[in-house]
Amino acid sequence: MLKRIALLAGIVVGVLAIVLVAGVLYIRTYFSVPTAKGVASVVGDIGAKRVLGVFAHPDDEQLVTGFFSYAKETDKAFTALVTGTKGEAGHQVPRVARQQDLGTVRKAEALKNGFALGIDDQEVWDYPDGGVPEIPMQAIVARVVAKIESDKADMVVTFWPASGATGHKDHMRMGLVAETAAKQVRSQPAVDGYNGPRWIAYVITPPNGLRAFGGATGKFVADNQPNPTHRMPGNAGAKLRGWKIHASQEHYVQAVYGFPDWLLYTFWDQEFYRVVDLEAAG
Repeated sequence: MLKRIALLAGIVVGVLAIVLVAGVLYIRTYFSVPTAKGVASVVGDIGAKRVLGVFAHPDDEQLVTGFFSYAKETDKAFTALVTGTKGEAGHQVPRVARQQDLGTVRKAEALKNGFALGIDDQEVWDYPDGGVPEIPMQAIVARVVAKIESDKADMVVTFWPASGATGHKDHMRMGLVAETAAKQVRSQPAVDGYNGPRWIAYVITPPNGLRAFGGATGKFVADNQPNPTHRMPGNAGAKLRGWKIHASQEHYVQAVYGFPDWLLYTFWDQEFYRVVDLEAAG
């Protein structure tokens, strides 16, 4: 009798394990774009040597953790990162500081996470969180142009301007600024052999996952972004470390999606990019 019970228990456990694995694999299909080219690193595949990221808020770099970590660790590329605001208008999850000090805290979090990712050159600017679209665009473009030129970036990574990866207006504006600046530098005469970035890599969020789990905002993003050209590992371990570093946002994933970050990255373990070759585009 005991052997029979043990056998039945083993069968039940086995069936449950199969169901669990099948469920995980099924949900993972919502966070995959198999038509995109699978690579170990976008930077390595393209052959870029000097990369500049242009984003809006502290913790935006969580979307490009794999991109930057492998660019540094595997490809030995020079990496730089600009964050347009200090994130002072953010919602703390959990609360770790006085709200009036949040910009200072989040700037420090961004710099600490950038250090952990091996970023060579990092700046956090002081445009108003939630108010980037109200700043004269050419003023921000000029500042990004100067950054591109000083770093001699051959690739810029940023948001797709029409969707901003999450639908946030600051994201959309910083994506447009970065795109405009990259094209402006590219159109100018070369200086000391440098004629601007050759590539722009736009962050793309998984469209099926957005439509299934993202509500109206997710549908907006999915409807207003192109298909990715590349997919690569997201480095889930570094992303989990990043949320610990971003202490004021550590429970952001739980607050937004209703489940912990480790579970999200069980399903969403890749990053997606639309890479545009400015030389080929003329």
